[in-house]
Amino acid sequence: MATKRVTKDASGLVEMAWDPITRIVGSLGIYTKIDFGQGKVAECHSTSSIFRGYSVFMKGKDPRDAHFITSRICGICGDNHATCSCYAQNMAYGVHPPALGEQIVNLGEAAEYMFDHNIFQENLVGVDFCEKMVAETNPGVLDQANRTDSPQAEAHGYKTIGDIMRSLNPFSGEFYREALQVSRYTREMFCLMEGRHVHPSTLYPGGVGTTATIQLFTDYYARLMRYVEFMKRVVPMHDDLFDFFYQALPGYEEVGRRRILLGCWGAFQDPEVCNFRYRDMTKWGRAMGVTPGVVVDGKLVTNDLVDINLGIRILLGHSFYDDWEDQEMFVTQDPLGNPVDRRHPWNQHTNPQPQKRDFDGNYSWVMSPRWFDGQDHLALDTGGGPLARLWSTALSGLVNTDHLKATGTSVQIHLPKTALKGAVDLEWKIPQWSNTIERDRARTYFQAYAAAAALDFIEKALADVRAGKTKTWEPFEVPDEAIGCGFTEAVRGVLSHHMVIRGGKIANYHPYPPTPWNANPRDSFGTPGPYEDAVVNTPIFEENSLENFKGIDIMRSVRSFDPCLPCGVHMYLGKGKVLKKLHSPTQVSHPELAG
Repeated sequence: MATKRVTKDASGLVEMAWDPITRIVGSLGIYTKIDFGQGKVAECHSTSSIFRGYSVFMKGKDPRDAHFITSRICGICGDNHATCSCYAQNMAYGVHPPALGEQIVNLGEAAEYMFDHNIFQENLVGVDFCEKMVAETNPGVLDQANRTDSPQAEAHGYKTIGDIMRSLNPFSGEFYREALQVSRYTREMFCLMEGRHVHPSTLYPGGVGTTATIQLFTDYYARLMRYVEFMKRVVPMHDDLFDFFYQALPGYEEVGRRRILLGCWGAFQDPEVCNFRYRDMTKWGRAMGVTPGVVVDGKLVTNDLVDINLGIRILLGHSFYDDWEDQEMFVTQDPLGNPVDRRHPWNQHTNPQPQKRDFDGNYSWVMSPRWFDGQDHLALDTGGGPLARLWSTALSGLVNTDHLKATGTSVQIHLPKTALKGAVDLEWKIPQWSNTIERDRARTYFQAYAAAAALDFIEKALADVRAGKTKTWEPFEVPDEAIGCGFTEAVRGVLSHHMVIRGGKIANYHPYPPTPWNANPRDSFGTPGPYEDAVVNTPIFEENSLENFKGIDIMRSVRSFDPCLPCGVHMYLGKGKVLKKLHSPTQVSHPELAG
């Protein structure tokens, strides 16, 4: 590895930064000060260097184009944006899609969860836990892993924890390579339903243009059952791996831990209940296949989408924008007569103000979304998506299908008999902590949840087709004036789209995906964003000296939220001078560990 220089500030803290941490563009940076004497992170700032501006150029557009445009926000979860936009348009146009059309959307979204969580968990996050990475950062842990039997080896086939780690080695690991194949057929599942991944070609307000046939659903079903069988190995394998880290590194529960402040906006509409009318949103929100909710300190505050909507506040915080305090209010009351705050997305204006990054002033292009509970502006996070989804669903206790059941303290998942394995019952239980390991664990369980939900959806879709109920789209007209909002879950968490129509054109449009909720800077009250909060006080378990420090515990914490994933990471030490530049998740010497 290249020679590194280390610079300490006046207090003796070591400054280190990872910027950018990205998937496709250089948008996320994590800047830290680490107290190596105490073995923990003392300070953290999360910054984004990219301005996108979708809320600016959406104005004046034909609202019927909104889902096609907003799907381009992301090259990873564009279909989630398209779906959410269609939900908002359905509300604004007053259109109720046919049941079969809605089930096709549900099947597409389920396939997206199965695809994206799989490739992230096994081919990107998994690298942080693979043999070669652990050998470079915690050789003592690897030695223990090689001597530790896997409690559920019979279920997944790996005798020791070390064998699991070897299976996750990039390109050479057996499980790593298998997961790449799984990502291929899960994308095929999505394309069967919505035409193209990740920018759907057959998804519209009012339903879908997909031609529903027995053959279509059979092709999806065959791939789904392969995934179900795959999950019967994946869940116990990850349980063994994550439980081992708690065992091998006492205190590891503090890595990435923050107060339990979770938000979930719900997923999978029930076409028998959902009519997309705002006045009925409380009812159809609670009927969703993933129950929306705000969870504070482990308790459910609300699962009412109306309350969730009205509580959203967009604070400027330490971001590169001017305020809109004196600008036009688009919506003063919701359709139920409730007052709508000036800082709500319906009333937001985007006023970019480029400037030099200053951690004592403004330092990010991300604003600071908060949820107002009547007293405090809460810095909710998404738990990477699955943790909030499972926690909210479990506490509400509303989901009860042939394959899924929320109990109040857990979520039970029934996976039926497959080609090589008998039926398996899994249970995700509400954990003690909102931390790195539990975010990653929840992701694996939600893969199984999505597969089980898809089994319910496809059985209903097949029943409709066999009964001759093959209509998938409902005509509509665009009103001259209207408002709409859509709520769903992108892969990595909460997603909402808020739209105002005037003169038949878009007057205001604001999408809020999970990254602004997770990656935001300190807000106007000085409250840090979730990445910042989770990294601060994270203990350093890495065995390397300062000269060879990789930052693996910090990177695991950030990645547990499933941010825009790292393709190239620049590591800085000291006063911003580039000392090493690698296309690697944590600056490792093995090229096969590159992101």
